[in-house]
Amino acid sequence: MESGSIITQVQREEALVLAKQGLVSKSSPKKPRGRNIFKALFCCLRTQNVGQSGCGGEHAPHKEEPSTIAKSDLLQCLQYQFYQIPGTCLLPEVTQRDQGRICVVIDLDETLVHSSFKPINNADFIVPVEIEGTLHQVYVLKRPFVDEFLRRMGELFECVLFTASLAKYADPVTDLLDKCGVFRARLFRESCVFHQGCYVKDLSRLGRDLHKTLILDNSPASYIFHPENAVPVQSWFDDMADTELLNLIPIFEELSEAEDVYTSLGQLRAP
Repeated sequence: MESGSIITQVQREEALVLAKQGLVSKSSPKKPRGRNIFKALFCCLRTQNVGQSGCGGEHAPHKEEPSTIAKSDLLQCLQYQFYQIPGTCLLPEVTQRDQGRICVVIDLDETLVHSSFKPINNADFIVPVEIEGTLHQVYVLKRPFVDEFLRRMGELFECVLFTASLAKYADPVTDLLDKCGVFRARLFRESCVFHQGCYVKDLSRLGRDLHKTLILDNSPASYIFHPENAVPVQSWFDDMADTELLNLIPIFEELSEAEDVYTSLGQLRAP
């Protein structure tokens, strides 16, 4: 184990067992929230005309006239038409600092933080966000051990924030969360693919070798295109006794040395 680790060997072995169990099981879907203008900022927004279980609730199928094209299908078609053009990768060239490192895509909401428009007494951040000309306060709670987790991740990987939330909310939250500059890049909702009512993070668009790419996310719908690259994490809302991120540190320390993430994750998932 490298000297930068914050946990002992005994804690490391215990965490490996717990985290391995988490890799085998499916992570829980994001908690359903009310459909109003405020929630449109966050990644749990779902369209009401697409019936898709597992993506935030079930809706009645939307009936289209025989000769019409669903708006969601048209949007998806236009998106693919755009990013299949050569040179449209979401990430810039790998820097000298990150040469040879695995790229880890990290989610924001319910993975690293939980945000609410309702006042929270112990909020770590209060972020002003303008919505239709009116300023609103967003109360943000940091997940336990998020600072230690991000610090270690920045030492081992090329880290990229990828959230399905809007930049007007997620960017200032990340400014406050990532004081050490762990994230080399930030991707928001417009970088997702809208697929069957869900905002999917298509790792093939990043411009990185998929054999050297991981994604940490609490929502399986977010990585439905690349489940074999995923390290699932349980959704977090306000449990201050949560140790999920701490338990994941030794898993990522091990994965940081992988030549092929598919092989390494397969071994971790094996019974």
